[in-house]
Amino acid sequence: MCTTCGCGSETAHVEGRKITAGEHWHQHADGRWHRHHHGDSEDGHGHGDRRSGYIASLLSTPRPRHEGTVPHVIEVEQALLAKNDAIATGNRKRLAERGIFASSPGSGKTSLLVRTIEGWRSGTPIEVIEGDQQTSRDADRVRAAGARAVQINTGKGCHLDAQMVATALEQLSPAEGSLLLIENVGNLVCPAAFDLGEAHKVVILSVTEGEDKPLKYPDMFHAADLLVLSKIDLLSYVDFDPATALEYARRVQPEIEMIPLSSKTGEGFDAWLEWLELGVQRASARLEDTIAALQRRIRALERELAGRVTSA
Repeated sequence: MCTTCGCGSETAHVEGRKITAGEHWHQHADGRWHRHHHGDSEDGHGHGDRRSGYIASLLSTPRPRHEGTVPHVIEVEQALLAKNDAIATGNRKRLAERGIFASSPGSGKTSLLVRTIEGWRSGTPIEVIEGDQQTSRDADRVRAAGARAVQINTGKGCHLDAQMVATALEQLSPAEGSLLLIENVGNLVCPAAFDLGEAHKVVILSVTEGEDKPLKYPDMFHAADLLVLSKIDLLSYVDFDPATALEYARRVQPEIEMIPLSSKTGEGFDAWLEWLELGVQRASARLEDTIAALQRRIRALERELAGRVTSA
């Protein structure tokens, strides 16, 4: 079972293929708990550093011990998150090397993806990895809208992990310079802890859910770079204040942005599409910069080699 969230996700299936996943905690002498991570992205673009720092702050208060208890070590299956983060770093490197912009909406809003595919104005292809516990209904909807998709069924699991995404990437083989959208299993708890190798996490909050969700589920909002406020066509029917929701979200993630939109009416979708297009452009620009740097290095080595041959 997944010992991070208790969801039972020891195995999952990526369109028929079984995959598995694990974290190491220890307690300091003063009672503070600490988790080790290995394999976080060295370039600082991963989610591991921010996540582990946030959780460490929550765990930094000394826990009272009952008299006579002995300090102990909790080993959580096979260093689950450390292993996951190492695989996520590999996913991120693979995507960057092909100029692919990957974003993961964290609460399973397929209608948002379908509308995005239908309204996509860029010439770059959109490809989707769909996560659900059972069925391929969402992947079928995405394919019907015009995008290539791979379905991951997690069984009893309540989230995707980096190994599932790595396996799906092998099957999907997204095109260079494309937009990859990863729809996680729909909840605001488990997906927050698992880096998938995406460039950004996106959290989707419906106006029907209540503006205090960022305070009730802070891990997901802290892990996200963008808050999509959905179903704004219902604002006149519910007691929901977008400004308050954003204020609460920024209490746990001060740099988070918010885009209000409606998948039903299309209101606000231009801002969402522009955000995605900018991400694709930046990913392509980083790839071009990397290629240019390699070409400069090759020319420098060629000149150095030519000089050695001449002097010989």
